[in-house]
Amino acid sequence: MSKKDPEMILEKIKKEEVVSLAKEMVKIPSFTTQETECALFVAEYLKKSGFKVELQEVDPGRLQTIAWLKGKGGGRSIMFNGHLDIDPLGAGWKRDPWKLVEEDGRLIGAGIWNMKAGVASMIAAAKALQEAGVELRGDIVIACVVGELQAGVGTTYMIKKGVKADMAVITEPFGVDNITTIHAGVINLVIYTYGIQRHISEMEKGVNAIEKMTKVIDALKKIRFSYKPFPELPGLPRLLVGSIVGGRAAGEEIELRAPNNVPEICKIYVDVRFVPGQTPESVINDIDNAIRPLTEEDPSLKYKIEYPAHPRHKIARVAMMPLNVPKDEYIVRALAKNYRLIKGRTIPNIGATLPLSYGGTDATHLVQAGIPAVNYGPQGEFVPEQSVPVDEIMTCTKVLALTANDVCG
Repeated sequence: MSKKDPEMILEKIKKEEVVSLAKEMVKIPSFTTQETECALFVAEYLKKSGFKVELQEVDPGRLQTIAWLKGKGGGRSIMFNGHLDIDPLGAGWKRDPWKLVEEDGRLIGAGIWNMKAGVASMIAAAKALQEAGVELRGDIVIACVVGELQAGVGTTYMIKKGVKADMAVITEPFGVDNITTIHAGVINLVIYTYGIQRHISEMEKGVNAIEKMTKVIDALKKIRFSYKPFPELPGLPRLLVGSIVGGRAAGEEIELRAPNNVPEICKIYVDVRFVPGQTPESVINDIDNAIRPLTEEDPSLKYKIEYPAHPRHKIARVAMMPLNVPKDEYIVRALAKNYRLIKGRTIPNIGATLPLSYGGTDATHLVQAGIPAVNYGPQGEFVPEQSVPVDEIMTCTKVLALTANDVCG
């Protein structure tokens, strides 16, 4: 069958099958660094469906799934990319988060929003072409990666292993009415302050690392970044101190013990979102420039900036650079065309999708590797319970399937 038969492809997309796949994935907790069980499930599902499957070991014992629906050659290839790691569960759940339910036209379950709905959509889209008997010339690559929430360690590993395509769609939850071609750059870093331990009975002789860190945090609140404003991302750059811990030192780690000693070490985890034109190096330099004057005022203040963060911190250990893909890229035009075919109207937005574009995605790593990549996936609600409308999932699946048909057929 040629690529000119979209109705035959759409007939193969069954709501119950897409929902069933999402349900099975939601059953499997797959927090960051704990994705292997879900990767094994997806690998077996794709293998049974006739895909060529490869399991990649990103870290010892930590697997991700890459699969191919192979074409006969001579055509363009497309990658559908989605991450298996999910966000921590927030408060407010009224039901078992690991049991996906459909209620009022929405799927509700842990990780469905970010981003097991998107993963189900991209797998179902590729499977529809296979079941419709489309004679592909180019390959469809299905990348079910780990560690996107660590700034993309899975996708960067995959790229280093030589997995490639001519273009890519990341099914992040930006919404099916948006082709998101712009987003922030992201880095995480660790800042330490050091003190001198003394028992409370002679605390005057100590140096309190936590007190020193409060000065650092105050300085970071007043930081002035070196950058040129980027109108599509008006709320950037921005910096957040997201975690703090202090206590007794155990090497570079911290022991949380009885509070009768002056803390000799304190660390904070810092997240920075930045605009095109900034780099991780310029951001770190700006942070250092904000902190260094404190040591002139207070010589007892000792600090260190750790970037990239060591894997033990379980935060981002690679940078996500800002994304700014031209709107006339073929993959953008193909998605827009097929959105119009499915929805009967022009897609409302191509570019930044605020406030979601203040985040980063694996699209940036693919672009850095020479693969034009954009974000297009089903959007829902993150709190109090994660949910995605079924209509969003089905629209995404149909648009992806017809786009792959255009690219690879």
